[in-house]
Amino acid sequence: MNLAESAAPRPTDVYFFATCVVDQFFPGAGMDAITLLEREGIRVHFPDEQTCCGQPAFTSGFRDEARKVAALQLSLFPNNWPVVVPSGSCAGMMKHHYPTLFEADPVRSAQAVALSARIFEFTEFLVHVLGYQPEDKGADCTVVLHTSCSARREMGVHLTGRTLLGSLNGVTVAQQDHESECCGFGGIFSVKQPEISGAMVEDKLKSLKATGAERVVSADCGCLMNILGHAAWKDEQDGRKTPSLPGEHIASFLLRRTAK
Repeated sequence: MNLAESAAPRPTDVYFFATCVVDQFFPGAGMDAITLLEREGIRVHFPDEQTCCGQPAFTSGFRDEARKVAALQLSLFPNNWPVVVPSGSCAGMMKHHYPTLFEADPVRSAQAVALSARIFEFTEFLVHVLGYQPEDKGADCTVVLHTSCSARREMGVHLTGRTLLGSLNGVTVAQQDHESECCGFGGIFSVKQPEISGAMVEDKLKSLKATGAERVVSADCGCLMNILGHAAWKDEQDGRKTPSLPGEHIASFLLRRTAK
């Protein structure tokens, strides 16, 4: 049972963990997510000392380096408030891998387990904790949803994004053929295996465009950076001046559609 369906009190305060990609490349998505939470009456706290979750080092096999980075995050959320993360991959790292990363350290292990229980991916928090029901005020449009591998396979939140989009009366959500397939980003994977990554994002882009959707929406900015970057490169090769497939984080899309 989720918190919205249980007798658990609605939280009044949350921490927000922005992620590196949001901080460096999509700061607007982070601000839009915070605005949505604040509109729901939530006080959002942003620890200034937050850095990377440690996932790049962790998935590259550098456990000691990942542990050092992750250890810096453990003390940033002292109050027993939910920690909202606008990314399935970073949320997955903090929720599922922090406890195993520190299992040999009794003190930090307890911190990691306690923090893990408070980690929520952004769309998961809106749907399952707040019971968010957006009032759509936008014009009719068709979008296609991309869910990251971590959101789908680690966090199990691939349906919460679809639930949010499906609750918007003016929005039609197109179904892509390759919905469950990776876009090819995978963080360090796209750097170490550029040819494979490029082939994967090419397939993904074709699948997204084949739906005829006006834009792609995702809850993971890493995937958006890869998909939109490849789309922009293709547009440049074709001499296009306007994006053939615009896209944005689901927080930005929801905020625009529900603007008061």
